[in-house]
Amino acid sequence: MFTQTANFCRQVLNRENADTVLEDRHPLTMIPRNKHSISRKEISANALKVLYRLSKAGFEAYLVGGCVRDILLGKKPKDFDITTNATPEEMRKLFRNCRLVGRRFRLAHVIFGTEIIEVATLRGHHKVLDSQTELTCNNGMLLRDNIFGSIEEDAQRRDFSVNSLYYSVTDFTLRDYTGGLKDLREGTIRLIGDPEIRYREDPVRMLRAVRFAVKLNMTISEETAKPILKLATLLENIPPARLFEEALKLLQAGYGEPTYRLLCKYQLFKPLFPLISRNFTEHGDSYMENMISRVLTNTDQRLHKARRVNPALLFAALLWYPLLDYAQKLTQENHLAYFEAFILSMNEILDKQCKTLALPKKMTTLIRDMWQLQLRLSRSHGKKAKKLIEHPKFRAAYDLLVLRAEVEQNVELQRITHWWDELQTGTPSRQKQMQPLSILNLNNEKL
Repeated sequence: MFTQTANFCRQVLNRENADTVLEDRHPLTMIPRNKHSISRKEISANALKVLYRLSKAGFEAYLVGGCVRDILLGKKPKDFDITTNATPEEMRKLFRNCRLVGRRFRLAHVIFGTEIIEVATLRGHHKVLDSQTELTCNNGMLLRDNIFGSIEEDAQRRDFSVNSLYYSVTDFTLRDYTGGLKDLREGTIRLIGDPEIRYREDPVRMLRAVRFAVKLNMTISEETAKPILKLATLLENIPPARLFEEALKLLQAGYGEPTYRLLCKYQLFKPLFPLISRNFTEHGDSYMENMISRVLTNTDQRLHKARRVNPALLFAALLWYPLLDYAQKLTQENHLAYFEAFILSMNEILDKQCKTLALPKKMTTLIRDMWQLQLRLSRSHGKKAKKLIEHPKFRAAYDLLVLRAEVEQNVELQRITHWWDELQTGTPSRQKQMQPLSILNLNNEKL
């Protein structure tokens, strides 16, 4: 599994004595320009502007994190992060296009049109000064983190060693304080410091460990993986808005299906989707579990082809079978008409999911539209069918219908899917010859 990454890193650091340098886990491994492959041509012009201006003003400034890691791996960085000993207030004075964000840790966003260069002040070790300035809660999670320090301290405060590499535009050196280059070469995701303490400081690090392991085709080290099963429930303390953003990064980055498998392995999927995971089967072959795998695989394929994806469709598909189960329960227990139970269930399922992941209102509205259209797609009457195709959410609803037919292998659903496909792609003469769909009973089996 590590072969490709290891070979590439050997090529990146293929100079004399490079392997000796990588094995050095002393506080600082400094690699000069002629012994690493990072070039300013691979760095955003706007990031270079920020680095140069900070350096000219007398501050330290380094390119850091994922962008350095990705360049070393031969990948194109998605964004460029910078760290400096300038405080956020000094950044705001130095850059007119600067905006300060964040509460737990203040960051400076330097805005260049659509590109944002994120600049963080070098962090120091947090300390509890007194009861009024306590930085952690009872379970160890950091509440505030505006403690500034040196580059050595900052390196220890970062999450994973492969994300703790610094590039200086002043002398073009690559700096490694935590053995990150060795881990990069060996294909290892390793948390810096004591894993349990670091996870308690920020439980989202458990999700990040999974995301980086899948994205970079690496393995989580044994000591980093060991506490996850015990601490997975700490994610319940994370604000739903933050977990929603993390869920998108996990499932809509082109590696959703293998990420889902690894999340399940470490019992991290349940805190994100409790409604879904409570119904997992022993063999993982239920309609719901097949739907998860299929919709994530389809999403990955679209992203790899640089095609657009609809996050609302992803969540509508993931929650479809919990919705049906709840609607069926309401029908039986409260003797409601199925349509009424279905509508009530939509609100209930979305409300419960939003307690864990704060889905935006715009997204929940679209999900409701897709779900309701499943009822209408099972019935058709001539002109009404053509009018339904013009519905702004028709295509998303149709895609959900196709997923259902593929998952359930239901003859009736496949017939309906084929009918709508013909209506969309057939010639006008063929459309006139098409027979209307039979009116289907609105029950759980047909839906």
